Amino acid sequence: MHLHFLGICGTFMGSLAQLAKSAGHQVSGCDANVYPPMSTQLELAGIELIEGFDPAQLQPAPDLIIVGNAMSRGNPCVEYMLDQKLAYTSGPQWLGDNILKNKYVISVSGTHGKTSTSSMLAKILDTVGYHPGYLIGGVPQDFGISARIGGTAADGKKYFVIEADEYDTAFFDKRSKFVHYHSDSLIINNLEYDHADIFDDLASIQRQFHHCVRILPSSGNVIFPADEAAVLGVLEQGCWSQQKSFGADNAPWQYKLLKEDGSQFAVLHTSSAEEYTVNWQQSGLHNVNNAMAAIVAAAEIGISLKQACDALSAFVGIKRRMESIYSAQNITVYDDFAHHPTAIKTTLEGLRAKVGDAHIIAVIEPRSATMKLGVHQQELGATVADADQVMWYQNTSIDWSLSSVAKDCFVPATVSDDIDSLLNDVLQVISVNQNVGKPTHIVIMSNGSFEGFHRLLIDQLE
Repeated sequence: MHLHFLGICGTFMGSLAQLAKSAGHQVSGCDANVYPPMSTQLELAGIELIEGFDPAQLQPAPDLIIVGNAMSRGNPCVEYMLDQKLAYTSGPQWLGDNILKNKYVISVSGTHGKTSTSSMLAKILDTVGYHPGYLIGGVPQDFGISARIGGTAADGKKYFVIEADEYDTAFFDKRSKFVHYHSDSLIINNLEYDHADIFDDLASIQRQFHHCVRILPSSGNVIFPADEAAVLGVLEQGCWSQQKSFGADNAPWQYKLLKEDGSQFAVLHTSSAEEYTVNWQQSGLHNVNNAMAAIVAAAEIGISLKQACDALSAFVGIKRRMESIYSAQNITVYDDFAHHPTAIKTTLEGLRAKVGDAHIIAVIEPRSATMKLGVHQQELGATVADADQVMWYQNTSIDWSLSSVAKDCFVPATVSDDIDSLLNDVLQVISVNQNVGKPTHIVIMSNGSFEGFHRLLIDQLE
């Protein structure tokens, strides 16, 4: 079957295209910008890529068009598809009907930690020989690719880990993506207001999550932190599946920090005196909570606590999630996806606990749709308290001034609207620290390309 993907270079669509190719389909696709790393993954998979949306690419017509949620009315391919009455569907719908329907699906949802938790869970399942399939909104460094079709476990089941996004499905289907996934277990890590471009408030997001809870089987599980009020609010609307909570004193699954930065912690279940330790490369309480969700989900499919903790102790991490991209001469540079104030705050808290009194510079581009709209501007200043210095980048798509955010910061803060000036400012601070022998950690935070700032900085340091 020939499948053609509109908007193929997005993380979800590109990963889905690779799964379709692995399933034996002829796959092609197009996008406005065909560029690495996704274009490289797709080309290596033998998928034909077309730059732009010229309708000529739909002649002759493919058997089915998979429409990405970035596509909208007015797009030349979309208009041609509708005028010619070509067969089409959404990415989540195709995934649910063709890849997930006959598998044991563990969906990982929530405002924060989806990519990390999905990667941790896939690592656990893979380590114990369950041969999981997965689709993750990032590239787990333990696997090197963002998706794979998977195999069959010793118990005869086919397990699949899916990062379950609450964003809408397509221009013709405004339900959240995760309602299509036929979930058996649903992790809800946390819930905060996000995606201000499509949701009016937190209650409207909770409504979408409850749609997903409504279609879980009674034999299925909802896995959640016991002290997350917004998640509890979803479950109070009705839950017909098993509830498995962790984290709080009254929860069956608990952890104890053995190191303040979260790099070592013990896990236990109240029904047993046994506890096992995770000793890993990650840091931050947010990652401990992500790990707990993955451990609970693994336990529900027969994986022992010891097996899960051992697997996580060998977990490498995810590209663009506090990924160290340069380290030399007392200087470390990290690439972090941070798309929301809470993500910024927890990431910097974790780094501070890890590096002590070393100098931390946060270089931040507020680029997510919600932050560009200015919804969180009153909160941003307080999120960087664990940095020593913060440099905000005012890109051209932000139509409100970051100056007020800089004034609200508890640490020295500057705003720049020019990449070269920003680069010079960072290099100047590094130079001062080098002269006095002070270790410096630079965290570059953006969920986009940041106009190549990462590479520019590393080139100068090298």
